[in-house]
Amino acid sequence: MKALVYHGPGKKSWEEKPKPTIQQPTDALVRITKTTICGTDLHILKGDVPEVIDGRILGHEGVGVIEETGNAVTSFKKGDRVIISCITSCGKCDYCKKGMYSHCENGGWILGHLIDGTQAEYVRIPHADNSLYHIPPGSDEEALVMLSDILPTGFECGVLNGKVQPGNTVAIVGSGPIGLASLLTAQFYAPAEIIMIDPDDNRLEVAKKFGATQTINNSKQNAIEKVKQLTSGKGVDTAIEAVGIPATFELCEFIVAPGGVIANIGVHGKSAVLHLETLWAQNITITTRLVDTVTTPMLLKTIQSKKLDSKKLITHNFKLSDIINAYETFGNAARERALKVILTNE
Repeated sequence: MKALVYHGPGKKSWEEKPKPTIQQPTDALVRITKTTICGTDLHILKGDVPEVIDGRILGHEGVGVIEETGNAVTSFKKGDRVIISCITSCGKCDYCKKGMYSHCENGGWILGHLIDGTQAEYVRIPHADNSLYHIPPGSDEEALVMLSDILPTGFECGVLNGKVQPGNTVAIVGSGPIGLASLLTAQFYAPAEIIMIDPDDNRLEVAKKFGATQTINNSKQNAIEKVKQLTSGKGVDTAIEAVGIPATFELCEFIVAPGGVIANIGVHGKSAVLHLETLWAQNITITTRLVDTVTTPMLLKTIQSKKLDSKKLITHNFKLSDIINAYETFGNAARERALKVILTNE
């Protein structure tokens, strides 16, 4: 089969790899029909995730068709169309029983990280009964690719960890796909203001269409001063970091109000300064989280009922075999006006 293979920082290739096989009775083999590229994949290619070794197939999102199952798989059969969760869950360990699937002792975030991932024609899914979701008949499968990662990530790590509440003021630093997923799902809780901060005017314009009440281009404006102006000098109740670089995390520290929450989503490959000299007495809560995907079933229902339009996050379509060009587009998002790209293998 063909797959997108990592060969060290800055190096990747579309090449022939052996088709995966069932290794455990709880495995499923899935033929990928649609997948995508994540900002985390770009972090891997920058060298920010050193656990990813030379030869690893990247990718942790997608939908597909069951090709084969191990004899212990009971919820899925050959021919079933499925959503692949970015998080693999055994459902039995102490962490899984707490709903912390991201820390599963036999799984967690392993696809495209510690085992081969979904940017390929086929993928092996461990613990299939707990790591796949049935696609309802007649569903728009492109929209459902967003359920693999970015929608539950934005919702769980940003909105839920950020304790967004009715009437609150929220700032989301980073108007890329994850930030926009946080914007879409924050509106479940009717905050009074959602301020989007990003250096890309196009993405800010998209954020307005998606429901942002205010936008700040932090390459042209002093974001700290502007947020203070918009909040009567107080700062925001929730600051969501959706980029993963030191400057954006520090920005959150300076715009959060006393008693507020900083909810980190970004994948950080470098240290960021924690300004305890100013935050120590401000009753601030700082949260970190890797998505657990515990909200995926609920989010699937909101998409099916058309309460959430996840397809509008998609801006580009490619054939899976054209993945190198798709990476070029996604990696130059400002120039290409790219959000999520869909790669189709049919």
